[in-house]
Amino acid sequence: MRTNMIFAALCALSALAAGGAVTGVIRTDTGVEHKGVMRWSSRDKAYVVTKGNFEIQVKGDEVAEVEVPKPEGFDAAVAQVNKGQGAAAAPVLQKIVKEYTRFNWDKAAGRYLAEAYIAMEKPEEALKVCDGIIRDDPSAAYKGDLVPAYWSALLGANRRSTLTKNVERALKGKDRFSRGAALLMTGDMAMKDGNDSADACKKALIDGYLRVALLYTEPEVAERLRPEALYKAASCFDKLNQSGRADAMRTELKASYASSPWANK
Repeated sequence: MRTNMIFAALCALSALAAGGAVTGVIRTDTGVEHKGVMRWSSRDKAYVVTKGNFEIQVKGDEVAEVEVPKPEGFDAAVAQVNKGQGAAAAPVLQKIVKEYTRFNWDKAAGRYLAEAYIAMEKPEEALKVCDGIIRDDPSAAYKGDLVPAYWSALLGANRRSTLTKNVERALKGKDRFSRGAALLMTGDMAMKDGNDSADACKKALIDGYLRVALLYTEPEVAERLRPEALYKAASCFDKLNQSGRADAMRTELKASYASSPWANK
C-alpha cells in the first residue's frame, strides 16, 4: 500500500511539472492503442501513459492520433473571444494551453488566445503564445488549428520571412485545412503589400479569397475557412465598386454560416 501511495505521489508531481495530465487515448502508427492518464514529457519528446502502477512511454514521432475530451470552459472562452471579450477569456485559454500541451486542445486554445491578443493589438503577445506551442510541436507552425492566428501574428509583427516559409510549406502539404488557411493568408499578404489598392484586391481575390470560397466546400473544412473567405471577398468587391458580387458573397455568408463571427461583422 505504501509503495502504491509513493508511486501515485511521484506520478502527480511529474504531471504537475509537465503542466498537467489528462485522460484519453493514444493511437500509434502501427495501430497500437493506449488508454489511461497521459502527460507530455518535453524532455523526452514523448507521451507518458499511466496504467495502474505502470507507465508506458510513447515517442511523439510514433503517434498517429491523440484523443482527449474537450477541456472545461473551452467553448465559453471561444464565445467570449468571438464577441470581442478576449481579456476575459484569456485566463481560461492560458490554462488550457498549459495543461493540454501536445493534446490537441493546446493548439485550439492557443489559436483563440492569440486571436484575442491580436484583437487587442498585441501581436508580440500572440507570438509568445504560438512560439511556446511550436517549441514542443514544430509542425504547429504550418499545420493545424494554430496556423491562422500564428500567421496573422507574424503578419502583424512584420516577420515576413518566417510567415512566407510556413505558408509555402502549408501550400505544398496534404492537410486540407492548412492549405486553405494558407490561401487566405496569401490574400491577406497581398492586401497588406498593396495597401488595399484595387490591384491588391484583385490579387487577393484571385490568389486567395475566391479560391477558398469556391473550392473549399467540403464539410470538414468549409465552416472553418469559407466564412472568412466570403467576408474578405465581399470587402474586396466593395473596394472594386462591384456591389453585386459583394452582395452575393454576403448573402452566401449569412445564409450558410449565420452563426459565424464573420457573418456578424
